[in-house]
Amino acid sequence: MGPPVVDRKVGRLRLLASAVAGRPLDVGVAAREERAWTDGTTVFVDALAAPHEQVRMVAVQASLVAAGSLRPAIVRQLARRPSLARRYLAVEGHRALVANEQFLPPGARSLIDGEVGRSVGAADDALALARSRRAIGRPPPSFGVIRPRRLLAAPEPTDATAPASDRPLGAPPPAALAELDDADDEGDPDRHDDVGRLPSSPVGGRGALGRLLGRLLGPARVAGGGGPAGAEAPTRLARGRNRGRHPAAAAVGAAATLDLATALEPQGFTYPEWDVHRRRYRPDWCTVHERTPPAERAPLMVLPDGAALRRPLARLGTGLERTHRRPQGEDIDIDAAVEARVEALAGSPAAEAVYIEGLRRRRDLAVLILLDVSGSAGEPGLAGRTVHEHQRSAAAALATALHDLGDRVALYAFNSHGRRAVQIVRVKGFDDRLDSRVVRRMGGLVPRAYTRLGAAIRHGAAVLEACGGTSRRLLLVLSDGLAYDHGYGGRYGEADARRALGEARRRGLGCLCVSVGAGTAPVALERVFGAAAHATVPAPEQLPGLVGPLFRAALQSAEARRRVFQREERTREQLELARRAS
Repeated sequence: MGPPVVDRKVGRLRLLASAVAGRPLDVGVAAREERAWTDGTTVFVDALAAPHEQVRMVAVQASLVAAGSLRPAIVRQLARRPSLARRYLAVEGHRALVANEQFLPPGARSLIDGEVGRSVGAADDALALARSRRAIGRPPPSFGVIRPRRLLAAPEPTDATAPASDRPLGAPPPAALAELDDADDEGDPDRHDDVGRLPSSPVGGRGALGRLLGRLLGPARVAGGGGPAGAEAPTRLARGRNRGRHPAAAAVGAAATLDLATALEPQGFTYPEWDVHRRRYRPDWCTVHERTPPAERAPLMVLPDGAALRRPLARLGTGLERTHRRPQGEDIDIDAAVEARVEALAGSPAAEAVYIEGLRRRRDLAVLILLDVSGSAGEPGLAGRTVHEHQRSAAAALATALHDLGDRVALYAFNSHGRRAVQIVRVKGFDDRLDSRVVRRMGGLVPRAYTRLGAAIRHGAAVLEACGGTSRRLLLVLSDGLAYDHGYGGRYGEADARRALGEARRRGLGCLCVSVGAGTAPVALERVFGAAAHATVPAPEQLPGLVGPLFRAALQSAEARRRVFQREERTREQLELARRAS
């Protein structure tokens, strides 16, 4: 099939489609009398339909992409079975919309049948229900159709239609990813050679970008940590009530300003936790205690060589620097232009370097590495070492490489023993030197206790946001992906970890989750890390081959959300000015 026919009237919906899907999606015109459908890269809608109906069609198809409803493993079972595909869409369409209910345009929200959408927890459950003999009504016309043959015949599988867990181990990568190391083109971080099943979810998936756009198109949220089900979690810190001798930091709205001293003091901070069963947050549920361990008695570990990581990381995290007297650029250098004119009038050769050009010379990246040191990390891993040894070596190599490049880097370790005892170990802060004390702290890390992953991610994101000090910020989680603690296991813990990562990404932070040396199944990692980019790596020695594409994809996703957020702020200011003028 050739390229989609683009119509200017439907082309305006491209931003909405990409925002809801959390990845680039085109919008094209469907054939005459053809219902809406998608091949995973383009959403095809009826050009003659009313504008509000086109919005509904795009929202439904993009939600299917974001929710993983069109994975090859599922689509193959729908091929040549139109009745099953119709029944599956009638159920899965509502489930996909429910996943983004709070953030969809109002017109699309009215399509949702909450009873149907909340009766299933995953796409596989919807397929099982469609196979049963239960009576299922026809999907609304706005749901369109699923075209299995077109999805499976797509020339370049997308994040939503070909997760890493469905590809054979060691499958060759697409050409787009091979070019990522040497170009700034936006590519698919979902594949890489020699290391199969890397990021098994789309960078920016699950519609986090759409959630920000939803603030523009939908009703305003009610502030507060204990809001309605699905409300955005407030995750910044502020002074709160005292817990014994330790003043706790209560979670407040994302618009609040985080005091740096509060963020760094080794005392208790409280965070909400997402209760997937009740579909609401538990405010001030978890208490995080941050401490800096003494380094005198800890063993001095040998730092791995970070030279192999410096090359792929060197092309990342550079900020624009305005350079004067350039032969080309986006602005005129007034002083240089005046001098050139004077020299020309005096008979001297006219200078051509009269422009101001933005060159990427200044390092502008802050990375917070969050290392899992729970008891499960002490289990034997691949290549004859424990998972903890693999992940600690990877954390040390990344921290060394980033530090040598001049980036701002921090390293924190975490474990937990109940919701009121989430321990965060500050190995290296953003303003700390990478010296022998930091190396000894790394050597003294011992895996123990449990993994309350959501609280650790929320605290790491808050510290990164407050202390990163750059416009580009990345939260890197090194964990085996086993979210477990007292009352924090199974679906509950997985949903809270996914929600915590979604909160960070909505605030413009890049999120990347890597499991090094662990045997955790990719499908299990997908349940924990959700839409955030994540990868499984057999050994730290294989990081240099994929760290560049992974970092770039996560940062590009964060920049896209930051642009939407800025656009939202400008719209709010304009609305406020219009309100005052009236």
